[in-house]
Amino acid sequence: MHYQGELVLEKYRQIVEKVLSDYAAVPYAHGDFKTERVFDRNHDHYLLVNVGWNNKRRVHGCIIHIDIIDGKLWIQRDGTEQGIALDLEEAGIPKEHIVLGFREPEIRQYTGYAIA
Repeated sequence: MHYQGELVLEKYRQIVEKVLSDYAAVPYAHGDFKTERVFDRNHDHYLLVNVGWNNKRRVHGCIIHIDIIDGKLWIQRDGTEQGIALDLEEAGIPKEHIVLGFREPEIRQYTGYAIA
């Protein structure tokens, strides 16, 4: 990737990490679990995972999963109420660089975001 592309990629990494860190900082009202941030900059995988217990039930699950593929943010999992794509947009990621990977390829063209 050329120099300009590297700058954009680094900016996107920083935005994703900041947005996910903000989500991780919000405490849950119920249960004894925490939200872990999993950032793999070498392979551009970014996750938020809940781990712990809630009323004797094990809690372990991915809330958000974002990959950066070919300069675009692929939202593979979005367990937020309003949608992580809106937060990424507000932080400076253009809609045409966000792919709702959890949506069927045939549906993506109607989302207002990138199709791939």
